[in-house]
Amino acid sequence: MDESKEKSPQTSTESTVPRAVVSRLSLYLRELQQLVHEGNATTNSTQLGTLLGFTDAQVRKDLANFGQFGYPGIGYRCEELIAAIKKILGTDRSWPVAMVGLGNLGRALLRYRGFQEQGFQIAAAFDVDVEKIGSTVEGIEVFHLDQLAEVVTVKGIRLAIVAVPGAAAQTVADSLVAAGVEGVLNFAPVTLALPDHVSRVGVDLAIELEQLSFAVVNRPENP
Repeated sequence: MDESKEKSPQTSTESTVPRAVVSRLSLYLRELQQLVHEGNATTNSTQLGTLLGFTDAQVRKDLANFGQFGYPGIGYRCEELIAAIKKILGTDRSWPVAMVGLGNLGRALLRYRGFQEQGFQIAAAFDVDVEKIGSTVEGIEVFHLDQLAEVVTVKGIRLAIVAVPGAAAQTVADSLVAAGVEGVLNFAPVTLALPDHVSRVGVDLAIELEQLSFAVVNRPENP
């Protein structure tokens, strides 16, 4: 199997690469990191595909959007491919992130260590509850939402997580855009209207469960 001789990534714009491909890059990254953790120095498209339920051709096609990374007779060197994928995803650097909303979900997200492991550092939290303002939650200082623009500028924040009730989400999003935030991860159960220059990803956990229940009830063996 020829994983190709070249290994230098070639940049590709978001508009030319399907979002599904970018999503799979994150999956490849996690599996590669696990392989390294288990002591593996190399892998190949067949192994990566098997681990994730993809074909080896799909793995090679996905990676080919960004360059060629393999070595004949070896496959992929895990550490090199990890570094290349991180560069493509932009996680080869540290990203300060704002957390807006310190309810149960927001607090749970602050406790999630996976953000930091992948290069995302919660730099500040924001709320409108006066009892929370000025406190420290999971080591993160909580500011009033009115301080958003100032703190975003001082801390160089470009990404934000929105974990507020749906009724407040658009107002919060507008404030983030005005403050100069360029990417929003939205956990509120609404679709945000954002300008074209601001990227967004919505995470509705109920929708994910709906998709899961659909898959279960529509299996061929079910009546």
